[in-house]
Amino acid sequence: MPEGPARKNLPAIDCGISLDGPTIVLARIAVQRRGDDRVIRNIWLAGLALFAVPVQAGVPSIPSVDAPELAALGPNTVGFRSILLTHHNQPDVENAKVDGTQVPRVDRSLRVDIWYPALPTKGAKPVLYRGSLWAEPPFPPVSFSQQGIAVADAQSAGNKHPLVIISHGYSNNPAMMTWLTENLASKGYVVAAIHHNDPNPYVASPSTRAAPNFNRPRDIIFVTSELRTILGDLVDAANVALIGYSQGGYGALTAGGASLDPAGPNMELVAGGSLKAFARGTPQADAIALKGVKAVVALAPAGGAPRSAWGAEGLAAITAPLLLIHGDSDPVVEYKSGALAVFNGAVNSQRYLLTYKQAGHAIALNPAPPEMRGTVWDIDWFEDPIWRQDRMNAINLHFITAFLAVHLRKDHNKSAYLHMAVEDSDDGTWDAPAGTAWGAYSPGGEGVTLWKGFQRRHARGMTLQHQAAAK
Repeated sequence: MPEGPARKNLPAIDCGISLDGPTIVLARIAVQRRGDDRVIRNIWLAGLALFAVPVQAGVPSIPSVDAPELAALGPNTVGFRSILLTHHNQPDVENAKVDGTQVPRVDRSLRVDIWYPALPTKGAKPVLYRGSLWAEPPFPPVSFSQQGIAVADAQSAGNKHPLVIISHGYSNNPAMMTWLTENLASKGYVVAAIHHNDPNPYVASPSTRAAPNFNRPRDIIFVTSELRTILGDLVDAANVALIGYSQGGYGALTAGGASLDPAGPNMELVAGGSLKAFARGTPQADAIALKGVKAVVALAPAGGAPRSAWGAEGLAAITAPLLLIHGDSDPVVEYKSGALAVFNGAVNSQRYLLTYKQAGHAIALNPAPPEMRGTVWDIDWFEDPIWRQDRMNAINLHFITAFLAVHLRKDHNKSAYLHMAVEDSDDGTWDAPAGTAWGAYSPGGEGVTLWKGFQRRHARGMTLQHQAAAK
């Protein structure tokens, strides 16, 4: 396997991780039917790996046995590095007075966690990620840890990998989305997740609370620009996708091309008219969009209420392919003004909308770690009250994998996983031939309406809509 750039291209600093954890060795095997060269499923087992990487059972990036086909980990060892970037002389909208004309300037520091395809390292211990979340007021923040599969500071493998930028939800952090970051890196993507350092929404003033609407898209653009240089040949700088959850969904959509409505709900709240300076029709309007984005994924995206941040004209400005994922019973970001409105409004994008029936807002985070299961408040950060969290994550991975493969790798064979014979998964059927393994994946195609890549009885409670771009 060819070597990627030298380690100096990924500067090593404090990662905020631990290398403790029990040792369970993973090996990937393909289980096939006799006489049938179609892979039935990929299983990750404790076993005899050639290059052993010890990990803990229940790691979020390793899908369970009932996961759809494309959720499985890829063939690559995953490396991890955390770097600190500084965006110099930026408006400090979090601490400025909303009615003031002068907004102080500050150097905005952003930690960025990077996962990448790596060379196998025999006996290396996987990382243990750490994070914290605001507890139910008036209690102090709650800290948690999450076991991973990545190897800290591993030597990178290969080059010209597509670059995926991830923006987390309000007050979240990248340690909550390792189900996605590690899994995509194992499939040959370089994945960078930004620590946005949001203010505490439970005590913040309305102006401070609105500040991320200014910071998110600008953070995404700045970090992408810096990484295109820092990572050198490890990434294909022209092949970039954006993924965002909740507030990060707003950031990904805005940086991905949705222009901001001058009459948007946060224009008056962000101090000093700072957000107004980037509204549609201003000289700086184009500066809040990232040029050349190849694909955008938005999960439960904020920005649609109480009024749309973009309006019809702003959503129509999105031309990159778009995958939207949302629960139709979300109490935090309303579905109709969220992903559904974006799907209907982004008329110039080839777009998909995956909807989970009865699901709420927590559709894009790891299952709650043990430290976050002590109160309902804590567990509600992570878990949906109806859907199994690891189940939704696996389904998300299946569709995100297909979507990125088509639009970043030009693997058009994967488009069959995005275009279904029936929109409602409950209507799908498959009269499988006698002797077909119970856990076999639906092959799709003629006479099969069970969603391709799903197992019998395991494609339930979802809809998948598609619309072609108008131009």
